[in-house]
Amino acid sequence: MSAAQQLLARTEAFAREVVTPGAPRWEAEMRIGREAIEAAAAIGLTGLEVPTAWGGLGLGFSVKAQVAEALGAADFGFTMSLINTHNVAAKLAREAPPDLARRYVPDLLAGRRLGCTALTEPEAGSDFGAIRTLATRVPQGWRIDGEKAWITNAAEADVIVLYAQTEAGSGGRGIACFLVDGRREGFQRQPAFALTGQHAIGAGGFSLDGYIARDEEMLQPPGRAFKSALGSINGARCYIAAMCNGMVGEALRVAQSYGQQRQAFGRPLADHQGWRWRLAEAATELAASRLLVAQAAAQIEAGADTQLIAAQAKLFATRLAERQLPALAQAMGAEGLKREHCFGRHLAGARVASFVDGSSEMLLERIAALRRLPDTTPENPEA
Repeated sequence: MSAAQQLLARTEAFAREVVTPGAPRWEAEMRIGREAIEAAAAIGLTGLEVPTAWGGLGLGFSVKAQVAEALGAADFGFTMSLINTHNVAAKLAREAPPDLARRYVPDLLAGRRLGCTALTEPEAGSDFGAIRTLATRVPQGWRIDGEKAWITNAAEADVIVLYAQTEAGSGGRGIACFLVDGRREGFQRQPAFALTGQHAIGAGGFSLDGYIARDEEMLQPPGRAFKSALGSINGARCYIAAMCNGMVGEALRVAQSYGQQRQAFGRPLADHQGWRWRLAEAATELAASRLLVAQAAAQIEAGADTQLIAAQAKLFATRLAERQLPALAQAMGAEGLKREHCFGRHLAGARVASFVDGSSEMLLERIAALRRLPDTTPENPEA
């Protein structure tokens, strides 16, 4: 068994033994599962793509996608929280000046501090180029003022990869990337958002008022940061799709097990043709979604252009989850309503997945543009 296979086996056991029983408690307490993130760090999950020289595992994106599916089978919110901390650790290890990375990477790898990436703002979501958080050159470095919202881990994270505009009105070309420390003056955390579910994602926001980032804390200058952020979004779309596959796979497993035990009209549910067909359809669509994710992950790992395939993978997987999770819950009958099963939690996760890193509607537009579909809008709409 390879090192990657061993890690996946440990991840599946961790998801089953730690995340699945912990998720209902984190939801009831409306919090991030910090204790489980520290336990995940102990088996290396915060360092998947972090170079071995920094104490990480140095693995490729394909393994990350497989880990995301295994953890997503247990809980979407926890998986997002963990992966976002990992992403910050990996970015700092690879791109930050060594002295700066040494101050933060060990704590992120150990789960002692959480990380987040801050793009979204109250009035700028999918339209990343419209962000208004402003970084102004001052003698000490850069003064940052603005507000971020709908950020994974913002409820607790204090190691923040933040994107800010350096030239108002310049769009993507003026955006730079900074490391922000939430323990410093000028950073104000806002209360975590009260959601309809999935509070383990730690969604929230914060404001910056006169926050000073030193010169070495600019991770990427204008002109490079915007392109890098778009690349990271393609990766996020791929692992979110993998997490949706994990949720559907777990729901399918639970329903299939139940159908073999539950008697209806003198025989197991699994012996009824209509019931079997419902699960067969879910299994077939899941197999297709997994192939899309595997293809996207392989292209990301190879450094290829993944705008189209990543958008397609996320669109297909989120639609799969939103369609098949209710169908599989229905196949369980009233039993599917019990909190001991995954259906309610995963349905909330599927709703979150359809918004983060590009809504389904935005992805449809992106896919159409990338495929250069013909414009069917009449030249003269009034004709």
